[in-house]
Amino acid sequence: MSINNINNTNKPQLDPAKLAQQQTQTQSSGSANTAGAAQSAAPAKQDSVSLTQSAQQLANVQKKGGEAPVNQEKVDRLKKAISEGEYRVNPEVLANKIAVLESQILGVKA
Repeated sequence: MSINNINNTNKPQLDPAKLAQQQTQTQSSGSANTAGAAQSAAPAKQDSVSLTQSAQQLANVQKKGGEAPVNQEKVDRLKKAISEGEYRVNPEVLANKIAVLESQILGVKA
């Protein structure tokens, strides 16, 4: 299924023959210009990428998370209990664990 005119705008359709002609003209004029420019141009620079410290830390956390051991037996038991409606959450214990985790993340004593 194709979607045409998605925003109900009346944009003119591109003429493939006209587009090909324009590209040919651009390439032919560009090749003449680049021959002279290549002789006087400085050497091309190499692209480089640098990651911020936060991005590096995130990459390390993701790597460690992928390497962490998984107790598949426990995972299977929990999946079964959830699917059968037998898994119960103690809200007080959960709230305390969240508070401890937040204090560890923020560096504040609970």
